[in-house]
Parts: sequence; structure tokens; C-alpha cells
Amino acid sequence: MKHLLPLLLLSASTIWAQDLSAQKKNAQAAAEKSQVELLLDQPYAGNDNAKQKVDLYLPKKRNTDKPLPVVALIHGGGWVNGDRLGYAAAAIQFARTGDYAAVGVGYRLTKEAHWPAQVYDCKAAIRWIRAHAKEYNLDPDKIAVMGSSAGGHLSSLIGTSGDVKELEGDLGPYTTFSSRVQCVVNLCGPQDFTQALMFDKDDKPIAKDDAVSGLLGGTYEEKHTEALAASPVTYVTDDDPPFITFHGTADKRVAFLHAEAIHAALKLAGVPSLLVPITDGGHSSVSHPDVIARAKIFIGNILRGEDIPIDVTPIPALPEKKKP
Repeated sequence: MKHLLPLLLLSASTIWAQDLSAQKKNAQAAAEKSQVELLLDQPYAGNDNAKQKVDLYLPKKRNTDKPLPVVALIHGGGWVNGDRLGYAAAAIQFARTGDYAAVGVGYRLTKEAHWPAQVYDCKAAIRWIRAHAKEYNLDPDKIAVMGSSAGGHLSSLIGTSGDVKELEGDLGPYTTFSSRVQCVVNLCGPQDFTQALMFDKDDKPIAKDDAVSGLLGGTYEEKHTEALAASPVTYVTDDDPPFITFHGTADKRVAFLHAEAIHAALKLAGVPSLLVPITDGGHSSVSHPDVIARAKIFIGNILRGEDIPIDVTPIPALPEKKKP
């Protein structure tokens, strides 16, 4: 599992560097080598939109005959780039343990659809998991959601808005199933769009942010109503699932204040929440091997009933690699 997070954080340029069919072949080959069954391109929205599909990873050798907990992985990329196949290696690492099934979640990007299409899609994907639980021997009551950056935002939003009808959408044939999850792993995700994601060298907020404007249809100042509606902190209530948040304290893309905001809101509501700062870490610092190690313990405690203490002391950022 130690190489999981770097694979989670593949950039859009890396993801799209290969032809899509080649990516699928590579994923299938890697899954086969790891004794994982890979079911690609499962539609969740009742159509054939390539983005509105999930990939299901099942261990060929399970450690139990009981239904498996599921880890749903939501990719980042500023809501405008990225693809669920960028999560193939990460999903395989979870499934190969024999303790989990994993799902790579696709969703429409902002080039195709503005807010709230992205959360509608992700929630429809969670409902797909529950609708197919018996077919694949999955536990519909043990679903974790995990994502980085934009994926951290969508994961967090799924976690806090399980009781918000306006964010459910009506996509696909599985609308009678719940979209709630049992725990959230948030890796440097934006949490409060009424505040800037980025700040200049004088710590002044930067309102012009193409990724945010692409999602909301304008800056956070221009689209205050949409900014509130897209913010996970807006919906925090005492019945939200446990969270763990990892975030670099020197993150220039999504300021650390977003991690502090969701953690404070959850704690105030009485929701179990852990915040692990990555000291002096930037946006990619969540690739630290200690992050996935602690995240795995967190997921195991919630979904598998394990009782392993989680170290919440700050993680020193790894030295940045110097460019040749």
C-alpha cells in the first residue's frame, strides 16, 4: 500500500498521455497480475455517457465469505481534468488485500456540465454500489469514500450532505437506494467556497480561479449562492460519518484553512473528525507514505471493526525533488 497515494494523485496530463483503450488494457493486465477481477465501464446513470460509469475491482481471493466493505475512489483534477482510470493502481491495491472491494468513480467534468452535476453523478455511483451489493457480495452498509483535491471536495460533500435532498439528483434506475457513506478520507479537498482556495504572497485572497469558476459558473464572489451550495461545511450535521483529513500546511492550491474549516465544523456538530497536518507540505504532499498508512487504519477501524490507534501527530513533508 505504500505506493498508493502517488498513484491517486496522477495529473490529468499523465492520465491522458495514453490512449484510453491502452489504459484499460494496462489496468486489466495489472488487475490480473494482482489476482483482482476488474469490471470496467459499469453505467450508473441509465445512459452510455463514458464519464457516468464506475469500474469495479473485486479480489479473486477473499479473506471472508461475508460481504466485502467497499472503498470508492473519486479522482481529482480541478473538476475539469482527470479520469477514474487514474485510480486503477490504487483500487487494485485495496482489492488485492482480499479485505475490500474498490470502485473507481467517474463523473462529468465541468467542460461538460456545471455544478451540481458532479455531486449528482458521484451520489448515483454510490447508489449503484448498493444496488449491486448482492450480485457482487458487497456490504451495502460499509462504504468508504476517498479522494484528493477536487475528489476530496466531492468525497466530503457526499459525507456531509447525506440528508440533503437537493443534492441527490434523480440520475439512473437506482434512486430508491441511499447515497450515504460510512466514512470519508479527505485529501486536501476544498471545503468552503465562500472563501478563496488560493492566496497571493501578501496573503490576500485570489478570487480569479479558473477551476472554481468552471465549477460554479463564476468566481466565489460573483456566485455566492452557488458557493454556499457547493461547500461541504454548509451541510455538516450530527449524523454525518467520521472523517479523516490530510492537508499540507503550505498548500498553495487549496489553502490549509479549508482543512481547518471542515474539521472545526464536524467537531462542533459532535462528528468524529481527525485532522492530520502535513507540516510545510504543498498540494501534492498528501502523497506521503504515512498518509495512506494512517488512512488505511482509519478505514479498517470504521468498515472492518478494527481497533487500531491512529497517529494524528503532524507529518513532516518530504523534501521536494529538485528538477534536473
